Amino acid sequence: MPIYAYRCDACGHAKDALQKLSDAPLKDCPACGQPALVKQITAAGFQLKGNGWYATDFKNSGAPSKPAAAASAAAPAASPAPEAAAAAPAAACGGGCACH
Repeated sequence: MPIYAYRCDACGHAKDALQKLSDAPLKDCPACGQPALVKQITAAGFQLKGNGWYATDFKNSGAPSKPAAAASAAAPAASPAPEAAAAAPAAACGGGCACH
């Protein structure tokens, strides 16, 4: 069930409500009692974890694939310095995200 954010136009009270998709929107403000609650538009907050279809089908959709032999041959023999490891993108996101 999604969580909807509401705000009262009369007093400015904000409220989050866990509702079914089929539930009618709330109208009465719990703070002032006026029928002035308005549903707010908010960003969806979810994170895909694990190894489901999204990881196998879309995780590296923009990155070119390398054969396993070429990838192991291109790997350096010694581990990189701690500064270089900190600057490298995390393996979990593939470096194609905005978190780096």
